[in-house]
Amino acid sequence: MFRHNLFKVSEVFISEQARHLTRYRPVYLGRLRQGTAPEGADSLAVEDLAPRFALPLAGWQMLSRSIAPYECLLAHRRPALIHAHFGIEGVYALPLAEKLGVPLVTTFHGFDATLSTAGFFASPAWAWYPLLRPRLARRGNLFLCASHFIRERLLAQGFPPERLRVNYIGVDCAAVTPRAADEEEAVILHVARLVEVKGTEFLLRAFAHLGPQHAAARLVIIGDGPLRGRLERLAREAGVAARVVFLGALPHSQVLGWMRRAALLALPSVRTASGRVEGLGMVTLEAAATGVPAIGSNLGGIAETIADGETGFLVPERDPTALAARMGELLADTGLRRRMGVAARRRVERDFDITRQTAALETLYDEARAA
Repeated sequence: MFRHNLFKVSEVFISEQARHLTRYRPVYLGRLRQGTAPEGADSLAVEDLAPRFALPLAGWQMLSRSIAPYECLLAHRRPALIHAHFGIEGVYALPLAEKLGVPLVTTFHGFDATLSTAGFFASPAWAWYPLLRPRLARRGNLFLCASHFIRERLLAQGFPPERLRVNYIGVDCAAVTPRAADEEEAVILHVARLVEVKGTEFLLRAFAHLGPQHAAARLVIIGDGPLRGRLERLAREAGVAARVVFLGALPHSQVLGWMRRAALLALPSVRTASGRVEGLGMVTLEAAATGVPAIGSNLGGIAETIADGETGFLVPERDPTALAARMGELLADTGLRRRMGVAARRRVERDFDITRQTAALETLYDEARAA
């Protein structure tokens, strides 16, 4: 499992998918560990080679694209394949996979399929990607797409259709159980990195538009990022700071605990000026597994996770008035929330169960190795 920055708190879905493998044993490979590895995980990082010089060494690898550190870490191990998470990782893992003579599987999650070329060049960590993307498209063995929306974007970028497959990562429906009715509180939950694409600004504006009948409702925001200070100021300016709670980044177990208390989840993502769009919206699936309806923008892959009018609502992006109307509708109608929550859980069990999805992933691994 190849990811430059391993175990980020916002990317639990990677280790969750790996944990559900039954016929393959995952080994994590990357530059740096940015979070705590799952218990018992086998992880190898460039930072281990020279702990005192971890950042300079990782920076050198980023600029040079040398595979020597990874060959050193793997030593005498012979992986069955390399599974790179995100397209950027794919272009770095390709020469390693070719040197080892094993297939390269690359999963595209969102920004790696939607960000503009100028957006990639704005970051030194991503600058190689647009230059080497054509080579990855030609020589990568299999490309997995987090949604049908992502697949369409990759087709438009010249990736071969016969090597593009949609594979939803899914949710652990055995571990995430539907909450009891008495667990619910008047909480609107938002779980996201505090960056432009997540649309948190429009959620705050919509929350301020809720009528006085919803004065008891709270907006709970889990996540951190560069926009946090600006968003906290916006909450104060809108007069809702007393009812908005910024909790920062939390462990996944605590996020799931807040899910059980939420009346609804909101993900009002937007298309940014750089072209970035939500690839799927895993958090809406976790809410659905808990029996919580979601409201999201009718944009990108979000429409694949929310059945409009059945498991939640889809609203136009950057439209706080429409978002406020739908939030008010759900807050006012307990029966509607319960019906949508039950339907959401049923849909996740049918289409997004991680055990079934990971079994399908292992079949794709088999096919890549056989080819």
